Amino acid sequence: MKTIVEKIIRLRNPDFTIDDALNSGAILQLIWIQLWSIIRGLKVIFFFKNPKGMLLGKRVSFFNPSKMKWGKFLRLGNDVYVSALSKRGIEFGNNISIGAFSRIIVSTSFNNIGEKIKIGNNVGIGEFAYLGGSGGLEIGDECIVGQYLSCHPENHHYEDLDISIRHQGVNRKGIKIGKNCWIGSKVTILDGVEIGDGCILAAGSVITKSFPNNSIIGGIPAKLLKTRTHDNQSNCTGNLLRSESL
Repeated sequence: MKTIVEKIIRLRNPDFTIDDALNSGAILQLIWIQLWSIIRGLKVIFFFKNPKGMLLGKRVSFFNPSKMKWGKFLRLGNDVYVSALSKRGIEFGNNISIGAFSRIIVSTSFNNIGEKIKIGNNVGIGEFAYLGGSGGLEIGDECIVGQYLSCHPENHHYEDLDISIRHQGVNRKGIKIGKNCWIGSKVTILDGVEIGDGCILAAGSVITKSFPNNSIIGGIPAKLLKTRTHDNQSNCTGNLLRSESL
Protein backbone atom coordinates (compact mmCIF):
# COMPACT_ATOMS: atom_id res chain seq x y z
CA MET A 1 0.00 0.00 0.00
CA LYS A 2 2.84 2.38 0.87
CA THR A 3 4.43 1.81 -2.54
CA ILE A 4 1.17 2.48 -4.38
CA VAL A 5 0.60 5.72 -2.46
CA GLU A 6 4.16 6.88 -3.19
CA LYS A 7 3.71 6.24 -6.92
CA ILE A 8 0.47 8.23 -7.00
CA ILE A 9 1.86 11.19 -5.06
CA ARG A 10 5.01 11.20 -7.21
CA LEU A 11 2.84 12.17 -10.15
CA ARG A 12 2.61 15.55 -8.42
CA ASN A 13 5.90 15.50 -6.49
CA PRO A 14 8.56 13.27 -8.09
CA ASP A 15 10.83 13.44 -5.01
CA PHE A 16 8.17 12.34 -2.52
CA THR A 17 8.97 9.45 -0.16
CA ILE A 18 6.84 8.26 2.77
CA ASP A 19 8.78 8.26 6.04
CA ASP A 20 9.46 4.75 7.33
CA ALA A 21 8.12 5.76 10.77
CA LEU A 22 4.67 6.61 9.40
CA ASN A 23 2.02 4.15 10.62
CA SER A 24 -0.60 2.45 8.44
CA GLY A 25 -3.48 4.37 10.05
CA ALA A 26 -1.98 7.70 9.00
CA ILE A 27 -1.44 6.43 5.46
CA LEU A 28 -5.08 5.34 5.22
CA GLN A 29 -6.24 8.72 6.49
CA LEU A 30 -3.98 10.44 3.93
CA ILE A 31 -5.58 8.38 1.15
CA TRP A 32 -9.08 9.30 2.37
CA ILE A 33 -8.29 13.03 2.55
CA GLN A 34 -6.67 13.11 -0.89
CA LEU A 35 -9.50 11.14 -2.46
CA TRP A 36 -12.09 13.65 -1.26
CA SER A 37 -9.83 16.53 -2.35
CA ILE A 38 -9.76 15.11 -5.87
CA ILE A 39 -13.54 14.65 -5.88
CA ARG A 40 -14.09 18.26 -4.73
CA GLY A 41 -11.70 19.39 -7.47
CA LEU A 42 -14.10 18.05 -10.07
CA LYS A 43 -16.55 20.86 -9.29
CA VAL A 44 -14.66 23.17 -11.66
CA ILE A 45 -16.20 21.13 -14.47
CA PHE A 46 -19.34 23.18 -13.80
CA PHE A 47 -17.29 26.26 -14.78
CA PHE A 48 -16.38 24.45 -18.04
CA LYS A 49 -12.81 24.05 -16.80
CA ASN A 50 -10.50 21.04 -16.85
CA PRO A 51 -9.50 20.13 -13.24
CA LYS A 52 -6.09 18.79 -14.35
CA GLY A 53 -5.79 16.84 -11.11
CA MET A 54 -6.91 19.75 -8.91
CA LEU A 55 -7.20 19.00 -5.19
CA LEU A 56 -9.57 21.21 -3.20
CA GLY A 57 -10.06 21.43 0.54
CA LYS A 58 -13.41 22.05 2.16
CA ARG A 59 -15.30 25.30 1.45
CA VAL A 60 -12.96 26.53 -1.31
CA SER A 61 -14.68 29.21 -3.39
CA PHE A 62 -13.96 31.04 -6.65
CA PHE A 63 -15.12 34.39 -7.99
CA ASN A 64 -14.98 35.09 -11.74
CA PRO A 65 -13.42 31.70 -12.61
CA SER A 66 -13.54 32.47 -16.34
CA LYS A 67 -10.42 34.64 -15.74
CA MET A 68 -8.47 31.83 -14.06
CA LYS A 69 -5.94 29.43 -15.55
CA TRP A 70 -4.10 26.61 -13.81
CA GLY A 71 -1.68 23.83 -14.58
CA LYS A 72 -1.55 20.28 -13.26
CA PHE A 73 -2.22 19.41 -9.63
CA LEU A 74 -3.27 22.74 -8.15
CA ARG A 75 -3.90 22.19 -4.44
CA LEU A 76 -5.95 24.64 -2.36
CA GLY A 77 -6.46 24.06 1.37
CA ASN A 78 -9.64 24.45 3.41
CA ASP A 79 -11.48 27.80 3.23
CA VAL A 80 -9.30 29.28 0.48
CA TYR A 81 -10.93 32.09 -1.53
CA VAL A 82 -9.79 33.02 -5.04
CA SER A 83 -11.11 36.13 -6.77
CA ALA A 84 -10.05 36.83 -10.36
CA LEU A 85 -11.88 40.15 -10.68
CA SER A 86 -9.13 41.69 -12.81
CA LYS A 87 -7.90 42.87 -16.18
CA ARG A 88 -5.58 39.92 -16.87
CA GLY A 89 -6.79 37.26 -14.47
CA ILE A 90 -5.03 34.73 -12.24
CA GLU A 91 -2.59 32.12 -13.54
CA PHE A 92 -1.35 29.17 -11.50
CA GLY A 93 1.49 26.98 -12.78
CA ASN A 94 1.97 23.25 -12.21
CA ASN A 95 2.20 21.71 -8.74
CA ILE A 96 1.04 24.72 -6.73
CA SER A 97 0.00 24.31 -3.10
CA ILE A 98 -1.70 27.09 -1.13
CA GLY A 99 -2.52 26.60 2.54
CA ALA A 100 -5.84 26.85 4.35
CA PHE A 101 -7.61 30.18 4.98
CA SER A 102 -5.58 31.98 2.31
CA ARG A 103 -6.97 34.76 0.11
CA ILE A 104 -5.87 35.28 -3.50
CA ILE A 105 -7.60 38.49 -4.55
CA VAL A 106 -6.74 40.71 -7.49
CA SER A 107 -9.39 43.35 -6.82
CA THR A 108 -11.82 44.28 -4.09
CA SER A 109 -13.59 47.05 -6.02
CA PHE A 110 -15.60 47.03 -9.23
CA ASN A 111 -14.78 50.62 -10.17
CA ASN A 112 -10.99 50.24 -10.56
CA ILE A 113 -10.16 46.60 -11.10
CA GLY A 114 -6.60 45.36 -10.70
CA GLU A 115 -4.06 43.74 -12.98
CA LYS A 116 -3.20 40.07 -12.37
CA ILE A 117 -1.64 37.39 -10.19
CA LYS A 118 0.77 34.87 -11.68
CA ILE A 119 2.34 32.03 -9.67
CA GLY A 120 4.97 29.82 -11.29
CA ASN A 121 5.59 26.09 -11.12
CA ASN A 122 6.33 24.08 -7.97
CA VAL A 123 5.42 26.80 -5.47
CA GLY A 124 4.29 26.04 -1.92
CA ILE A 125 2.60 28.75 0.18
CA GLY A 126 1.59 28.28 3.82
CA GLU A 127 -1.69 28.97 5.57
CA PHE A 128 -3.34 32.40 6.00
CA ALA A 129 -1.62 34.05 3.03
CA TYR A 130 -3.04 37.24 1.54
CA LEU A 131 -1.98 37.69 -2.08
CA GLY A 132 -3.23 40.95 -3.55
CA GLY A 133 -2.89 41.60 -7.26
CA SER A 134 -4.23 45.09 -7.86
CA GLY A 135 -0.94 46.37 -9.25
CA GLY A 136 0.22 42.96 -10.42
CA LEU A 137 1.85 40.15 -8.44
CA GLU A 138 4.27 37.56 -9.83
CA ILE A 139 5.86 34.70 -7.86
CA GLY A 140 8.54 32.70 -9.66
CA ASP A 141 9.07 28.96 -9.91
CA GLU A 142 10.28 26.81 -7.00
CA CYS A 143 9.49 29.29 -4.20
CA ILE A 144 8.71 28.04 -0.69
CA VAL A 145 6.69 30.30 1.59
CA GLY A 146 5.76 30.15 5.28
CA GLN A 147 2.45 31.08 6.88
CA TYR A 148 0.89 34.57 6.78
CA LEU A 149 2.63 35.93 3.70
CA SER A 150 1.07 39.30 2.86
CA CYS A 151 1.54 41.04 -0.52
CA HIS A 152 0.08 44.50 -1.21
CA PRO A 153 0.82 45.89 -4.70
CA GLU A 154 -1.04 49.16 -4.17
CA ASN A 155 -0.70 52.39 -2.16
CA HIS A 156 -3.13 55.19 -1.38
CA HIS A 157 -2.50 58.81 -2.31
CA TYR A 158 -2.60 61.02 0.80
CA GLU A 159 -1.04 64.40 -0.14
CA ASP A 160 -4.21 66.54 -0.10
CA LEU A 161 -5.10 67.46 3.49
CA ASP A 162 -8.56 68.68 2.47
CA ILE A 163 -9.75 65.39 0.96
CA SER A 164 -10.26 62.09 2.74
CA ILE A 165 -7.46 59.65 1.96
CA ARG A 166 -9.98 57.07 0.78
CA HIS A 167 -11.12 59.51 -1.93
CA GLN A 168 -7.65 60.44 -3.25
CA GLY A 169 -7.17 57.34 -5.34
CA VAL A 170 -4.31 54.84 -5.49
CA ASN A 171 -1.05 54.21 -7.27
CA ARG A 172 0.12 50.78 -8.39
CA LYS A 173 3.57 49.54 -9.37
CA GLY A 174 3.31 45.80 -8.74
CA ILE A 175 5.35 43.18 -6.91
CA LYS A 176 7.65 40.61 -8.47
CA ILE A 177 9.27 37.72 -6.57
CA GLY A 178 11.96 35.77 -8.40
CA LYS A 179 12.56 32.04 -8.68
CA ASN A 180 13.79 29.74 -5.93
CA CYS A 181 13.11 32.09 -3.02
CA TRP A 182 12.57 31.04 0.59
CA ILE A 183 10.13 33.35 2.36
CA GLY A 184 9.71 32.93 6.12
CA SER A 185 6.46 33.23 8.03
CA LYS A 186 4.68 36.56 8.56
CA VAL A 187 6.54 38.42 5.83
CA THR A 188 4.88 41.53 4.37
CA ILE A 189 5.84 42.77 0.89
CA LEU A 190 4.76 46.25 -0.21
CA ASP A 191 4.12 47.82 -3.61
CA GLY A 192 6.98 48.43 -6.02
CA VAL A 193 9.21 45.70 -4.62
CA GLU A 194 11.16 43.33 -6.85
CA ILE A 195 12.90 40.37 -5.20
CA GLY A 196 15.63 38.66 -7.22
CA ASP A 197 16.11 34.94 -7.76
CA GLY A 198 17.41 32.80 -4.91
CA CYS A 199 16.62 35.27 -2.12
CA ILE A 200 15.83 34.43 1.50
CA LEU A 201 13.38 36.64 3.43
CA ALA A 202 13.58 36.28 7.22
CA ALA A 203 10.40 35.71 9.22
CA GLY A 204 8.51 38.83 10.25
CA SER A 205 10.24 41.09 7.73
CA VAL A 206 8.55 44.06 6.09
CA ILE A 207 9.94 44.47 2.57
CA THR A 208 9.73 48.06 1.35
CA LYS A 209 12.41 48.10 -1.37
CA SER A 210 13.89 45.83 -4.02
CA PHE A 211 16.83 43.43 -3.58
CA PRO A 212 19.05 41.65 -6.14
CA ASN A 213 19.56 37.92 -6.68
CA ASN A 214 20.71 35.74 -3.77
CA SER A 215 20.09 38.34 -1.07
CA ILE A 216 19.39 37.31 2.52
CA ILE A 217 17.22 40.05 4.00
CA GLY A 218 15.36 40.73 7.21
CA GLY A 219 14.07 43.38 9.60
CA ILE A 220 11.50 46.19 9.73
CA PRO A 221 12.06 47.69 7.25
CA ALA A 222 14.10 44.88 5.72
CA LYS A 223 17.77 45.38 4.92
CA LEU A 224 20.46 43.24 3.34
CA LEU A 225 21.97 40.86 5.90
CA LYS A 226 24.16 38.77 3.63
CA THR A 227 24.58 37.65 0.04
CA ARG A 228 24.52 33.98 -0.88
CA THR A 229 27.76 33.02 -2.63
CA HIS A 230 29.70 29.83 -3.29
CA ASP A 231 32.27 30.99 -0.74
CA ASN A 232 29.80 31.06 2.19
CA GLN A 233 27.47 28.30 0.99
CA SER A 234 28.14 25.63 3.60
CA ASN A 235 28.35 28.00 6.57
CA CYS A 236 25.24 29.94 5.50
CA THR A 237 23.15 26.80 5.16
CA GLY A 238 24.10 25.52 8.59
CA ASN A 239 23.20 28.79 10.28
CA LEU A 240 19.80 29.00 8.58
CA LEU A 241 18.86 25.45 9.46
CA ARG A 242 19.49 26.18 13.13
CA SER A 243 17.66 29.49 13.08
CA GLU A 244 14.16 29.92 14.56
CA SER A 245 13.66 33.19 12.66
CA LEU A 246 13.05 31.72 9.21
